[in-house]
Amino acid sequence: MGKKLEGNGIFESSRMILPEHREAMLRHQKEQQRRGKPIMDEQAIEEIVRTLAESHHEKTKVDLVVFSPFDDEHYSGIVIGINQSRGRVSLLLDDEEKELPIAEIISANL
Repeated sequence: MGKKLEGNGIFESSRMILPEHREAMLRHQKEQQRRGKPIMDEQAIEEIVRTLAESHHEKTKVDLVVFSPFDDEHYSGIVIGINQSRGRVSLLLDDEEKELPIAEIISANL
Protein backbone atom coordinates (compact mmCIF):
# COMPACT_ATOMS: atom_id res chain seq x y z
CA MET A 1 0.00 0.00 0.00
CA GLY A 2 2.98 2.26 0.37
CA LYS A 3 3.35 2.61 -3.40
CA LYS A 4 -0.18 4.02 -3.76
CA LEU A 5 0.63 6.90 -1.51
CA GLU A 6 3.88 7.84 -3.25
CA GLY A 7 3.84 10.58 -5.87
CA ASN A 8 0.53 10.55 -7.76
CA GLY A 9 -0.18 6.91 -6.89
CA ILE A 10 -3.45 7.46 -5.08
CA PHE A 11 -5.04 9.06 -8.13
CA GLU A 12 -3.23 6.94 -10.72
CA SER A 13 -5.53 3.95 -10.29
CA SER A 14 -8.75 5.97 -10.22
CA ARG A 15 -8.25 8.01 -13.39
CA MET A 16 -11.40 8.53 -15.51
CA ILE A 17 -12.26 10.46 -18.63
CA LEU A 18 -15.69 11.65 -19.68
CA PRO A 19 -16.94 10.48 -23.11
CA GLU A 20 -17.27 14.11 -24.24
CA HIS A 21 -13.64 14.81 -23.31
CA ARG A 22 -12.45 11.64 -25.04
CA GLU A 23 -14.28 12.61 -28.26
CA ALA A 24 -12.83 16.12 -28.11
CA MET A 25 -9.34 14.72 -27.55
CA LEU A 26 -9.69 12.35 -30.54
CA ARG A 27 -10.98 15.19 -32.75
CA HIS A 28 -8.03 17.32 -31.70
CA GLN A 29 -5.55 14.52 -32.48
CA LYS A 30 -7.14 13.99 -35.90
CA GLU A 31 -7.00 17.75 -36.59
CA GLN A 32 -3.28 17.71 -35.78
CA GLN A 33 -2.78 15.28 -38.68
CA ARG A 34 -4.34 17.68 -41.19
CA ARG A 35 -1.97 18.71 -43.95
CA GLY A 36 -1.94 21.55 -46.44
CA LYS A 37 -2.49 21.29 -50.16
CA PRO A 38 0.77 21.14 -52.13
CA ILE A 39 1.58 24.19 -54.24
CA MET A 40 1.65 23.24 -57.90
CA ASP A 41 3.42 25.19 -60.61
CA GLU A 42 1.74 26.22 -63.84
CA GLN A 43 3.46 23.51 -65.88
CA ALA A 44 2.17 20.71 -63.62
CA ILE A 45 -1.38 22.07 -63.84
CA GLU A 46 -1.16 22.24 -67.64
CA GLU A 47 0.08 18.65 -67.75
CA ILE A 48 -2.88 17.48 -65.64
CA VAL A 49 -5.36 19.33 -67.88
CA ARG A 50 -3.67 17.90 -70.99
CA THR A 51 -3.86 14.36 -69.58
CA LEU A 52 -7.56 14.83 -68.75
CA ALA A 53 -8.29 16.13 -72.26
CA GLU A 54 -6.40 13.23 -73.83
CA SER A 55 -8.32 10.69 -71.75
CA HIS A 56 -11.58 12.37 -72.77
CA HIS A 57 -10.71 12.49 -76.46
CA GLU A 58 -9.11 9.02 -76.76
CA LYS A 59 -11.48 7.31 -74.24
CA THR A 60 -8.48 5.89 -72.37
CA LYS A 61 -8.23 5.12 -68.67
CA VAL A 62 -6.59 7.72 -66.46
CA ASP A 63 -5.30 7.39 -62.90
CA LEU A 64 -5.99 10.44 -60.72
CA VAL A 65 -4.75 11.43 -57.29
CA VAL A 66 -7.09 13.93 -55.61
CA PHE A 67 -5.94 15.97 -52.63
CA SER A 68 -7.62 15.40 -49.28
CA PRO A 69 -6.48 17.04 -46.03
CA PHE A 70 -5.86 13.70 -44.29
CA ASP A 71 -5.20 11.13 -47.03
CA ASP A 72 -5.11 11.47 -50.83
CA GLU A 73 -7.86 9.73 -52.80
CA HIS A 74 -7.01 7.60 -55.84
CA TYR A 75 -9.39 7.14 -58.78
CA SER A 76 -9.00 5.21 -62.01
CA GLY A 77 -11.45 5.62 -64.87
CA ILE A 78 -12.29 7.27 -68.17
CA VAL A 79 -12.94 11.00 -68.43
CA ILE A 80 -16.43 11.43 -69.88
CA GLY A 81 -16.76 15.19 -69.46
CA ILE A 82 -14.84 18.32 -68.56
CA ASN A 83 -16.74 21.39 -67.37
CA GLN A 84 -14.20 24.21 -67.28
CA SER A 85 -16.69 26.87 -66.23
CA ARG A 86 -17.48 24.91 -63.04
CA GLY A 87 -13.93 23.55 -62.76
CA ARG A 88 -15.06 19.92 -62.57
CA VAL A 89 -14.31 16.71 -64.42
CA SER A 90 -16.65 13.72 -64.77
CA LEU A 91 -14.96 10.37 -64.42
CA LEU A 92 -16.55 7.02 -65.30
CA LEU A 93 -15.41 4.50 -62.73
CA ASP A 94 -16.36 0.81 -63.05
CA ASP A 95 -20.15 1.28 -62.89
CA GLU A 96 -20.59 4.74 -61.46
CA GLU A 97 -19.94 8.31 -62.47
CA LYS A 98 -17.89 10.53 -60.17
CA GLU A 99 -17.52 14.30 -60.47
CA LEU A 100 -14.23 15.70 -59.16
CA PRO A 101 -12.93 19.28 -58.80
CA ILE A 102 -10.07 19.90 -61.23
CA ALA A 103 -8.31 22.21 -58.76
CA GLU A 104 -7.96 19.36 -56.24
CA ILE A 105 -6.27 16.94 -58.69
CA ILE A 106 -2.58 16.72 -57.85
CA SER A 107 -1.58 13.96 -60.29
CA ALA A 108 -2.95 12.48 -63.53
CA ASN A 109 -1.39 9.60 -65.47
CA LEU A 110 -2.59 7.61 -68.46
